[in-house]
Amino acid sequence: MTQMSRRTFAFSALAGASVTAACGNGIGSNGAETIDARVNTTLQHMYATYPNTVTLKEKSVGMLVMPLVTEAGLGIGGAYGRGALIVDDITVDYYSTTKANFGIQIGAQQYAHVLFFMTQDALLNFRRSSGWAAGADLEYVISNEGDSLATDTTSLTSPVLAIIFGRAGLRVGATLEGTKYSRIIP
Repeated sequence: MTQMSRRTFAFSALAGASVTAACGNGIGSNGAETIDARVNTTLQHMYATYPNTVTLKEKSVGMLVMPLVTEAGLGIGGAYGRGALIVDDITVDYYSTTKANFGIQIGAQQYAHVLFFMTQDALLNFRRSSGWAAGADLEYVISNEGDSLATDTTSLTSPVLAIIFGRAGLRVGATLEGTKYSRIIP
C-alpha cells in the first residue's frame, strides 16, 4: 500500500475543495432568497417526477430539502450544499450539508435530496443537534438509478426517509451516509 505525502494530501484536498466550490452550489449567492427559490423548484420537480412523494410529504412531520449538492473527488473527495427545513409548509431553518471521504474515486456530480422526517422524535433530534450526521436510521426510497420510488409499510415506519434524484455528472453512486447537516444563517 502506498503512502500519501502531506504535500500530495494537501494538494488533493485543495483540488477537491476548489472543484466543489466551483460547481454552482450556492456559495456567494443571495442567501435565503436563492435557497428558497431552489427548494421550491426542487419540490415541484420531485412531485411531478415522483408523484408518490406527495404522500410522503403528507405523512411526514418535516422535510429537509437540499436542492443542489455538489460532490467531487480525486483520491480525496467532498460534498457541499445548502437547503431548507420545512415544517407545515413553512421554512423554519436553513442548513448546509457537508461530506468528506478518502479512497479510490475520481469525478464530480450534482444531485438533489430530500429527507422526510416521519416521526416527531426524529425531527426533534435533528433540530436539537449541533450537527446531525446521516447514518443507520436513514432509509432510501429511491433506487440507485433514481428511476423508481419504492414506498411500502416497512419504509414508512422508518424515522427518516431519503430520496436522492436529479443526478448529473461523471461519478458513480450517491449516498448520504456520513453526511453532516448543520444549521446556517444564509
